Amino acid sequence: MNARTISQGILRSVGIILGIVLLLYFLWKIQSVIAYLAIAAVIALIGRPVVLFLRRKLKLPNTLAVIITMALMISVLGGIIALFVPLLTEQGKNLSLLDINQLEQNLNSLHQQIVNFIGTAPNVVDEIIEETDFEKTIVDSLNVGFIPNFLNSFLDVLSTASIGLFSVLFISFFFLKDSNLFQSGILAFVNENNEGKTVNSIDKINNLLSRYFVGLLLQIFILFVIYTITLLILDIENAIVIAFLCALFNIIPYVGPIIGGVIMVVLTMTSNLGMDFSTVILPKAGYVLIGLLIGQLVDNFFSQPLIFSNSVKSHPLEIFLIIIIAGLLFGVVGMIVAVPGYTAIKVILKEFLSENKLVKSLTKSL
Repeated sequence: MNARTISQGILRSVGIILGIVLLLYFLWKIQSVIAYLAIAAVIALIGRPVVLFLRRKLKLPNTLAVIITMALMISVLGGIIALFVPLLTEQGKNLSLLDINQLEQNLNSLHQQIVNFIGTAPNVVDEIIEETDFEKTIVDSLNVGFIPNFLNSFLDVLSTASIGLFSVLFISFFFLKDSNLFQSGILAFVNENNEGKTVNSIDKINNLLSRYFVGLLLQIFILFVIYTITLLILDIENAIVIAFLCALFNIIPYVGPIIGGVIMVVLTMTSNLGMDFSTVILPKAGYVLIGLLIGQLVDNFFSQPLIFSNSVKSHPLEIFLIIIIAGLLFGVVGMIVAVPGYTAIKVILKEFLSENKLVKSLTKSL
């Protein structure tokens, strides 16, 4: 190997690295476009069963079926906005304007009431307060400031959502109308010998993920209804927005319900400060916990089996391990995309490595 060959190899390696860096930089700069494409793909997957029903059962032309589907989805979205967003915005503003210092004092006061209620002597409480300097109690570790920050961010996104809404709807329309558009783009990079397997993989992935995302929407809606009924019965302030946020947290597997439950219980208890702890605050917190328990029982024994077992054809233990691994590797985002990503990988492996023993055992339910 001479110097010229070595120099050419070095230049080629540098060129490849430079190309990868430029590609990543380009993708980072167009991240909003990528987000639009991802959202449009999810919307297209949700609307796909409706389009297929209109085409196959009612024998409508493809374009008309897509137009009707998009009209239905926009109508549903408009109805949700008309019914819930004004209420969410009003309650969200109230909740986002929380005085954090006051909330911290309320939580510390609540903490002292709990300690007194379970029988701890007052002098022990005073020692705890002095040792923790009162301000550095459990409240600081909770970092409750994220609540109004999250709500303010949500309201900002809500107010500026119209900027990207047209783009998302436009892309979704063509994803539904030209169902082979995405497929054609992938096939452009696939060897001709593997085109058939690639097409089969894409079709299976579309079917499975369509059912998954529809089921996920149903899961969130069921929890939202249960939480809202619970909080409204208890006459909790900002009930709608609290229920909405807690149901939305359920998108994050395993961890999300815990976070949402803690937020719901804490806000319930702090909204009733000034009332008797043993006869008002504690019973309301108990009823909220019962509502949370009912919601999670319905979710664990109805919603999740419907979504995970019937839609993505995976065992619950298998899903649990994949979500935990994805969470350790990629954080919260990894936990959210773990199930659809793993489903797509399983379909591809079954199509291209169907003879492998391990692949057979993992994909026998597909």
